[in-house]
Amino acid sequence: MTAVGIDAVELWVGNLKLDLPGTFAPAQGEDPEKYTKGLGLYASSFPDSYEDIVTMGANAAHRLMERKGLQPDDIGRIDVATESAFDHSKPVSTYIAGCLEQIYDGDFHHANKGERKFACISGTQSVNDAYNWIRSGRSRGRSALVIATDTALYARDDPGEATQGAGAVAMLVSEDPSLVELSQEQGFGSADETDFLKPQQQFPSVDGKRSMQVYLARMREALEDFEAIAQDIHPDDLAYLPFHTPFPGMVRKAALLAYRHTSRDTDIEDRLAEEIGRQPREAAFEDREAYEDAVREYTDALAETETYQSWYEAVVEPTLTISREVGNWYTGSVHVARASALRHALQNDVDLEGSTLGVGSYGSGAQAEVHVEYVQPGWEEEIGALTVDDQLESRYDLTFEEYERIHDSHNHDLETDVEALTTPESEFVFDGWGRMGERQYEYVE
Repeated sequence: MTAVGIDAVELWVGNLKLDLPGTFAPAQGEDPEKYTKGLGLYASSFPDSYEDIVTMGANAAHRLMERKGLQPDDIGRIDVATESAFDHSKPVSTYIAGCLEQIYDGDFHHANKGERKFACISGTQSVNDAYNWIRSGRSRGRSALVIATDTALYARDDPGEATQGAGAVAMLVSEDPSLVELSQEQGFGSADETDFLKPQQQFPSVDGKRSMQVYLARMREALEDFEAIAQDIHPDDLAYLPFHTPFPGMVRKAALLAYRHTSRDTDIEDRLAEEIGRQPREAAFEDREAYEDAVREYTDALAETETYQSWYEAVVEPTLTISREVGNWYTGSVHVARASALRHALQNDVDLEGSTLGVGSYGSGAQAEVHVEYVQPGWEEEIGALTVDDQLESRYDLTFEEYERIHDSHNHDLETDVEALTTPESEFVFDGWGRMGERQYEYVE
């Protein structure tokens, strides 16, 4: 069977940077380590006044198409995943296609277009849709362009404000991919939850503690479901484990629970038995509460072992390096984590060809998905072409007063006219409003 997966990836980082320990923390009267050590964040990417989800998505897609030598006829579908959409009818994919048609001779009139919504997991769902479309035989040899684009903004002084971020990930899903082949098996954990939502509002309503609990519960269910139809995952079989990363601190908790679960009944548990004992089994306890207390005690001890810490440093920590500098990208978050892991491997001369990635996606509301991916022979060339390091370095460093003005400029409830802090170059920009209130865009050389 022909492999199907992600052939190429490109990232577009918002043009502005908010330094969390150096700028945000002092203005909020807080300890910088609340962000660097607690949340695991150093900076947020932020959109300038001429940037939004369309410009970022179109810019990422344009870079990908140029690098791969693609024309519109090569693309059979454009799927956009976002939870920052500004229209309940017209999908963002049509705006992005319109942008790209400004600079290509051809058009996307025969490409299927859509918009996916399920909080942060919809980026992965869109990749799945593209995979299924190709597997079904409907692609006519064409590829799918999947774009995850968001401005993850919170109301001022909201507890989630420090986790903000903005950017886009464009992915080309094709046969015989150069980056990763997707596994056919998937595991899901899903339930009707109210942990994070936007009921007809721009800024989210969040129950932070509940959201953490739901994230972990759905991830556990998804892992169990995957193992039920695929095979048990041994921690040492994974080269990297990219998670949905609302902030790195949450991934620390998810990784620990995943390690505990996947090391159960393995040689790892056997080796650790003398140090911290064996994992508790529910049958050995008189009630559920006593069992759960024992599990928490074991988990805390596991986190302190050199065995776990060395695994985490090798398999999970490298997935977080970009996220620490850009914040949460909602639908793009787990795909940023994958790119971060592969970039780390390239920078450290790690031979990844044929290696396995475990991927844990999540979206509030709530659903998690677990699958594996197999790194392909062309991965080094693809990751080597990323320009994310240059983008991060060239961002404009905001003062707190500038941050306040820019935040207001992206607040849909405020009418503000804020001058741009950067000068666009070779990119799409927002160019005002049309006769029916639609957003308009142009390409700036």
